[in-house]
Amino acid sequence: MTATLRVLGLAKRFGAVAALADASFDVRVGELLGLIGPNGAGKTTLLECVAGVLVADHGTVSLGDASLEYASRKDALFYLPDGMQPWPDQRAGWVLEFAEELFQAPAGSRDDLIGSLQLAPLLDKRVGMLSKGERKRLTIGLGLLTQQPFLLLDEPFDGLDLRQSREVAAVLRAHAGRGRGLCLSIHQLADAARLCDRLVLLADGVTVGEGTLAELREKAGVPSGGIEEVFLALT
Repeated sequence: MTATLRVLGLAKRFGAVAALADASFDVRVGELLGLIGPNGAGKTTLLECVAGVLVADHGTVSLGDASLEYASRKDALFYLPDGMQPWPDQRAGWVLEFAEELFQAPAGSRDDLIGSLQLAPLLDKRVGMLSKGERKRLTIGLGLLTQQPFLLLDEPFDGLDLRQSREVAAVLRAHAGRGRGLCLSIHQLADAARLCDRLVLLADGVTVGEGTLAELREKAGVPSGGIEEVFLALT
């Protein structure tokens, strides 16, 4: 899979509120793309429209030159929402085994993720009893067991400390290197700048910038500023 996932001009209203007005970006195979913006910028709505959970009012999602209709998106991408608590009464180990079979993951994938995401101490715990950070690592593992070439993750670092964020980012990068494109919604700008290859800046439902930090600095006219300064200059 070498095609780019392309989002163009997505718009979505909820009554009088325009959650998205003109959101466009690309996700490339082999990269971690950070979708960033403050709370209320429209990040979750954007991911839900891309995934087909919500029907956008306008705009297109395509893979290469082919339009991705809603019914076919599940074959190209997998969306992992924030705050998931799958099968809370089941033990984490059972959930991983079930997901491995459900998603037809390659042999050894589950064991690899148990090691790389440090899930072994959680396997006998019920999902509903996990802490926020523990549950986050488990659900990331579930997402990485899927086989779609593009993975959309809403707030994958929420609940993780600095060390855990770096470790999880390394796992995500390794999966991207195996031929997947990962789009990560992140509200902490510094985390996104440190962990992602390219960034999409979203403000009030509109894409105001896309590129590497160096490219965004040039666009914003902030040659040496951090991502916070760049974001403020572009919004």
